[in-house]
Formats: sequence, C-alpha cells, structure tokens
Amino acid sequence: MKPDKIETFYRRLQEAEPRPETELKYVNPYTLLVAVVLSAQATDVGVNKATGPLFAKVDTPEKMVALGEAGLKTFIKTIGLFNTKAKNVIALSKLLIAEHNSQVPRDRDALQALPGVGRKTANVVMNVAFGESTIAVDTHIFRVGNRTGLAPGKDPLAVELKLEKVTPPEFKRHAHHWLILHGRYICKARLPECWRCIVADVCGYKDKTPAPGTKPSAAKAKPKKTKPRAAKSSAPSSRRGSSARIARR
Repeated sequence: MKPDKIETFYRRLQEAEPRPETELKYVNPYTLLVAVVLSAQATDVGVNKATGPLFAKVDTPEKMVALGEAGLKTFIKTIGLFNTKAKNVIALSKLLIAEHNSQVPRDRDALQALPGVGRKTANVVMNVAFGESTIAVDTHIFRVGNRTGLAPGKDPLAVELKLEKVTPPEFKRHAHHWLILHGRYICKARLPECWRCIVADVCGYKDKTPAPGTKPSAAKAKPKKTKPRAAKSSAPSSRRGSSARIARR
C-alpha cells in the first residue's frame, strides 16, 4: 500500500474512533497484565466475565499469591487453558514481588521474562498501561495487515515490524486498537464486511464482499467462436451435375 493510501487508511479509522480503548476490563497495570495473559486463545468477553469477580478481590501480586493457584482456578475455569494460565499468573506474580517491587515493568524484555508473557502481551501492556507506541499483532491485525496490503508478512513479527515502519508517527499510539477493532468487527476472517468498510477504496483486497442480497455482477459473456465459411468453388461439382440430371428426369 502506498504512503498516501496508508495515511488515508489511518485517518479514516481515527475519525471513526478518535480514542480507541482495549475491550479488556482492568483496574491497574497489574490486572491488565493478568487479563492479557488470560486472553491468549480466548475472547475478551469471556475473559471479562471471569476477571470481573476476580479483580474485585485481587488487584495486586501479593493478593494473587495469597489466593493461590487452586483459588485462582475457581475464578478462571471457564477460560481455555486455565490450568496453565493459573500456574503462569501465580509464577509471574511471585516474580514481580521478588524482582520488581510488585510493579509491572515498563520494559519489553523485562515483561517477556515473566512466565506466560510473550511479545504480543508485552506490547499490549506497554501500549495500554504506559502509553508506548507499540503494536501488538494478534490474529486480527495479522489478517488485516496481509489482506489489505497495509503490512504483508509471513508471521506476526514480520507484520509488526512492517507496521512500525509504514505507520505515520501521529497514528502509532492507537494503531494497535484501530487495527484490532477493524479486524474484529469489519475485516472478519470468514466473511469481511467490505460493503460497510470505510477504507474499502484504499484496501488492496481484490475479492471484496458485496452487501447481503446483492447479486455479484455477471461475468462478461465470451464471444462465440465461429468457423470461417469455406470459399465456393467456381468449378461445377459432380454432385451438382448429378442433382441437375435427376431434376430433369
């Protein structure tokens, strides 16, 4: 996608949602970190249902450690992979107490050193909790980057690095949220809703989806091939002569 189209792409998303926010519910940087760890391979809606009651009682690493792994599981058992996630949350809480004075670090490497925290989770926490211009590439952003031509890449890291390169500075702060919301509600995986997309005209996706009930334009009919007629011979054929003799009989 060319720079002028990229600027238009982001500007329209900005105009539609000037200050986008994460859909995960949290109380402070620590509970945000926990929520993002729990959201791996799960929906934000499902995570929020579990963390609502949890965060009402637990909002610090100390309280989480006191709750314990078994106690945590009772709150998050509806979330996929809850056993592994409970183990990681307790472990990262202990590490925050021991090495970071119970505070969530504002450094990507330090965050990634915590159990259950990968690059995507670290980028989300840095962006949402600390206002850093990081771009966390999840399945939605990976799809949008490749489908639209905004930032093609074979893996999430390649898409992330491409987005950091092509995204104008004035849009970087909220780029992550604009792209994830666009992918979640418009540029969907199975059926992108191109007919109501505000960036459809600058998007590089060729097979745009028509509005429901709209018939796709009929393909142009191919002209039929006609065989060239054989040239008539000036010499009388024996068959014509035979017909003439039969007629005269």
